[in-house]
Amino acid sequence: MNLGKAIKTTRTARGLTQQELAQRANLSVSYLSLLEKNKRDPSLSSIESIALALNIPLSIMMFLAADRSELDMIDKGFVEKMSYAIYELVHANQEQQTLL
Repeated sequence: MNLGKAIKTTRTARGLTQQELAQRANLSVSYLSLLEKNKRDPSLSSIESIALALNIPLSIMMFLAADRSELDMIDKGFVEKMSYAIYELVHANQEQQTLL
């Protein structure tokens, strides 16, 4: 599982800086930076705060964090469809936030 990569990927897709996300999630920038570099293991409450600040469900954050080997037991077609749907969700939400 790579939560750091999932956080950073979603944050950048949303067009947010670490400072902006940290503020929205009520975390320090240094802690968020360590999470993105996988140098700290976040608590569930921190992951929930980050997902909420990114405006995505916690389950989507966990799917994004999953390594390929963790998804091997799931039908590849389903994983592809989920991946595409999540990509669209993340980018659609970014466009909505840009309009606000």
